[in-house]
Amino acid sequence: MEILIPIITMGALGFLFSMGLVFAYKKLQVYEDPKIEKVSEILPQANCGACGYAGCRAFAEAVVKGEVAADGCPVGGEDVTTQIAKTLGIKAPEVIQQLVRLHCRGTHEAAKDRGSYVGIATCLASHLIGGTKQCSYGCLHSGDCVRACPFDALHMDGEGLPIVDENKCTACGKCVEACPRNLFELHPVSQEILVFCRSLDKGAASRKACKNACIACGICARACPEAIVMENNIAVITDYKKIDPEKIPEIEKCPTNAIGRLHRDQEEEKENEG
Repeated sequence: MEILIPIITMGALGFLFSMGLVFAYKKLQVYEDPKIEKVSEILPQANCGACGYAGCRAFAEAVVKGEVAADGCPVGGEDVTTQIAKTLGIKAPEVIQQLVRLHCRGTHEAAKDRGSYVGIATCLASHLIGGTKQCSYGCLHSGDCVRACPFDALHMDGEGLPIVDENKCTACGKCVEACPRNLFELHPVSQEILVFCRSLDKGAASRKACKNACIACGICARACPEAIVMENNIAVITDYKKIDPEKIPEIEKCPTNAIGRLHRDQEEEKENEG
């Protein structure tokens, strides 16, 4: 009898504690929408942060809660957007494919030097002391953008400028954030006419610093005033869709090639072959 009492007591306590744990589990458990896991599996699992969230899982939670649109993952593109919309039972939004573009043609040869730099080999560090070129708006040639790209879509060419691999670029925007001089922008793939300069210096000063700089001559703006204007000594495209294809030859009379078609050389080669 003396042995049974402690056994019964321990059994009763064990039962009470078990019931307490069951009650706590039921009371404190957090419900998770099963759609979160489904959306997470659809995502590319790049965890690059381009969507504005810490990772693909965090983005999945946000999109299921309605905090972000189904097309919020730039890496996944149209296919991922369509699958997410189908999972959520909503209409898939139109996805406009974008690529990053560099707005500078300040090569080693084109952009004149003002001195040499010995120090930390990053664009940010060079930018803090003004860079090594006379142009204070152009590429710094140290490749911060290349190192920031998680998809190996950028590499430095022999002329000192980063080249975009359009087959690998996901428009994640990491290079946009990395460039201390804001030389990268995301544009629709269809946008071929670009301004390849960021200099705000007056024409003579810009030309002296870089032979490929915009000199604010206004040829492009006069050729297509409905889509191009001059602001702060530089050409600005206000509405790409309003550029008349027939006016492109006039726009490309730019004496420094600071504005024009992105793939002009390739297009002309095809025309000559045809």
